[in-house]
Amino acid sequence: MKNQVFSLALCFAVSATAALAGPAEEANATIDRWSATYSANDRDALVGLYAPDAILLGTTSPVISEGTEGIRQYFQDLPASGRKNTIIERRTAVLSDTLVVGTGFYNFARAAENDAPRPSRFTMVVAKRDGQWVIVHHHSSPLSAVRR
Repeated sequence: MKNQVFSLALCFAVSATAALAGPAEEANATIDRWSATYSANDRDALVGLYAPDAILLGTTSPVISEGTEGIRQYFQDLPASGRKNTIIERRTAVLSDTLVVGTGFYNFARAAENDAPRPSRFTMVVAKRDGQWVIVHHHSSPLSAVRR
């Protein structure tokens, strides 16, 4: 009986926590998954975080990467690369229950470069589609060393 009461209490606690999560928290969880998946060097899982019609303005590319195949191509060198990403600072703007903008600063690091931080800035537009939060637009660019 004790285990049943504990299980029931745990279910209520988890349900209450999920009910408290709003668009900002859910979209930010997607951005956090992006960073963790990038750091795991899992290209397929990373590409899966983007909407099929997503647009990526990548940090190291002179072209716009569009759609699943364009984004997969952009991240072609990620697997087994030892690359990492750490989000340093973020701001979130909720545009609606299904559309959120996350923007901020993150560092990239490459094992081949002794994990020296490469400061960059990002903006991700995250949308809830068919019950899932996906990245529909992602812009990333190097952070200028000079602040004015």
